[in-house]
Amino acid sequence: MKTVIVIDYGMSNLRSVTKALEHVAAQDWKVKVSDKADVILHADKVVFPGQGAIGNCMTLLNQSGLADAIKQTLEDKPFLGICLGLQTLLTSSEESGGTVCFNWTSGTVRRFVEPIEELQSGERLKIPQMGWNQVQQTEFHPLWTGIPDNSWFYFVHSYYVDPIDSGVVVGTTEYCGINFASIIARDNVFA
Repeated sequence: MKTVIVIDYGMSNLRSVTKALEHVAAQDWKVKVSDKADVILHADKVVFPGQGAIGNCMTLLNQSGLADAIKQTLEDKPFLGICLGLQTLLTSSEESGGTVCFNWTSGTVRRFVEPIEELQSGERLKIPQMGWNQVQQTEFHPLWTGIPDNSWFYFVHSYYVDPIDSGVVVGTTEYCGINFASIIARDNVFA
């Protein structure tokens, strides 16, 4: 049986991600949660979910030894990053006073700036963004199959990724006057 491992590093939305994967997985796939580097390295596919602050996330990953396993996984396994699983792929983050990340692609995780003006509707945008927003598909990717362009996804975040290489951007979203990369991908990685 083939395995999808959901990484457990102590601060992620494991239950919802695991249940969603179990719902869509074919019968010959087993979805498991693990905090063991060797289990992650032997998985067929890896999912890195996350919620919270990136400084704490990177500290836990480095202390547990999972950081090295994730870096190795990024080289050769199908990898899906969600939320912090996306943010960790850049060089650094402005969050937590500045945090060094995996540098899978060069770039910075930046904080949204509070908008000064109200929307035409009179509504004020708030940080963090909490709610539904559209994702524009900017490049073809097999994981877009069956998902219409400009579909709605749920966001909860105060930071956005700003990769230097626009070639990794496969989806963008607009918030606070910024059209930011909401999905990046290259080779085996989609986040």
